[in-house]
Amino acid sequence: MLLLVLVLLLALVLGGAGFAIHILWWIALAVLVVWALGFVFTAGGASGGRRWYRW
Repeated sequence: MLLLVLVLLLALVLGGAGFAIHILWWIALAVLVVWALGFVFTAGGASGGRRWYRW
């Protein structure tokens, strides 16, 4: 019985980590798209090539 509980707990932890990692991949993809759009919108704009972010 204890082994079954440990296996179910391990499956729950790994499933939760997999979900969190999956969400983090989607967030990273969204940040990459926004970063790429920053280059597109500021490449030939009136700001003289100045980036829209400060870092």
